[in-house]
Amino acid sequence: MTILVPTRAVATEPPGGGSSRRLALPVSAAISVAVLAGAGVLSLVVGARWVPLEAVWDPTHPLHVIVEARFERTVLGFAVGAALGLAGALMQGLTRNPLADPGILGVNAGATFTMVVGMTAFGLASMGQFLPMAFVGAAVAAALVHAIASLGRDGATPMKLAITGAALTAGLSSWTTGLLLADRRTMESFRFWQVGTLGGRGIDVLLVGLPFLVVGVLLALAGARLLNTLALGEDLARGLGRRTTRDRLVIALAIVLLAGTATALAGPIAFVGLVVPHVVRGLVGPDHLRVLPFSMLAGAALVVVADTIGRVVLPPSEVQVGIMAAAVGVPVFIALVRRAGRAW
Repeated sequence: MTILVPTRAVATEPPGGGSSRRLALPVSAAISVAVLAGAGVLSLVVGARWVPLEAVWDPTHPLHVIVEARFERTVLGFAVGAALGLAGALMQGLTRNPLADPGILGVNAGATFTMVVGMTAFGLASMGQFLPMAFVGAAVAAALVHAIASLGRDGATPMKLAITGAALTAGLSSWTTGLLLADRRTMESFRFWQVGTLGGRGIDVLLVGLPFLVVGVLLALAGARLLNTLALGEDLARGLGRRTTRDRLVIALAIVLLAGTATALAGPIAFVGLVVPHVVRGLVGPDHLRVLPFSMLAGAALVVVADTIGRVVLPPSEVQVGIMAAAVGVPVFIALVRRAGRAW
């Protein structure tokens, strides 16, 4: 996953530079926090049963029990969305590839496949057992995509990475489905998780993955300056005293921790890591000291909003968050491919 490809998307502008049309940092921060708070409130009051605002604050309200159940789901959505948004920003910065995303480059599919292997072959049943399997699958899938895309002339170009990642994702998804069809009991417990869902999970599940998310976030935020340096070019980064191989491994470890844990907690939710960094860079510029924390906020808001919309779009049924995120992400992905393809 150590790809350095010149594109016009992440690294064409010096860190800290920006357009006059971009919002000032305090304004962007205020907007992000307001959107995040609004997403949280909507998640608490909107659903199959709409809850009045007073039920959110009043523990004696007869509908407060619904708010308590939705609160756990909302907190999980914030954590998963922040991890995916941050992982996407890291991947795009590390690879200098505007199409990089844990879902598109096979990371989520790799984590899903190894988790299913663990469930069907080894009888794994707890989140603590799932997480190591998810990390292994995420890391192997990312390394395999890079290795395959590097073959042939021109090396791992953004388009080759996207195509290889899509092909690997399709293959792993087919193998995952085959394993599930051979084990009906695993299929029953896995079918909703497979499309990405926040329902049916409590704070206890999040607490298992929280240490891994915290470590991933700390590594990612500590790597912001590393990404800014790498964006200047391999030779210049080394000239500035950076150990580029070590730096890339640190960022890669953060991506595996974030994407692997998010996938284990909520299933394979694609396109969040693709869409969020592009929106954030339009607001705050290319400096990763700003892009990374804002990607966390925007990713958290996007996942929670998608989950909330999914509860009401097809009543009385519920559309899982992975499907709603894809409904937003696919048009954006197509637009990015069309725009970036003209430069390749």
